[in-house]
Amino acid sequence: MTKNIMIVGVGGQGTLLTSRIIGKTALSQGLDVKISEVHGMAQRGGSVVTFVRFGEKVCEPVVEEGQADVIIAFERLEAMRYSHFLKKDGILIVNDCRIDPMTVVIGAKQYPENILEDLGKKHTVYSIDGQKIAIELGNSKVLNSVVLGYSAKHIGFDKETWLDIVSSTVPPKTVELNQKAFITGYDMQK
Repeated sequence: MTKNIMIVGVGGQGTLLTSRIIGKTALSQGLDVKISEVHGMAQRGGSVVTFVRFGEKVCEPVVEEGQADVIIAFERLEAMRYSHFLKKDGILIVNDCRIDPMTVVIGAKQYPENILEDLGKKHTVYSIDGQKIAIELGNSKVLNSVVLGYSAKHIGFDKETWLDIVSSTVPPKTVELNQKAFITGYDMQK
């Protein structure tokens, strides 16, 4: 059986690194892994989407609409934008963060209200303030490790495997902080 994970966010939030960690973790367990990255204006705060699919045999890297087992969203509006990819019994893990897109910044559109509440009417939604936790840990850049840790129990694999892959994937000088961020998120999840 193939597991379909989708990671969405805004450029600079660690979406691509998160997909690589998930992919390497599945690969370390002998699974076939396919990763696809779709990023437009990532350096300018644009939408970034990655797909990670793993299982015994995976033929295609892209998750089709309505097929994601788990969507990890690093920003609320991105969660809303891509929620249609979630399968009926899938889960949506959302970093409760607001980053205004350019259309909102220039006043052409308004940022939607009650995104998490509206998503919760259709989907199973877990929310975490990864940014706040990352800042409390000393570096806002580890928010992706916090959110990944929170998400790990819904993806599978044991904690030590995750920590090994985190340490071999993040920059060497950030290993300890990223592992601490991962553990903090992991320990929060029920």
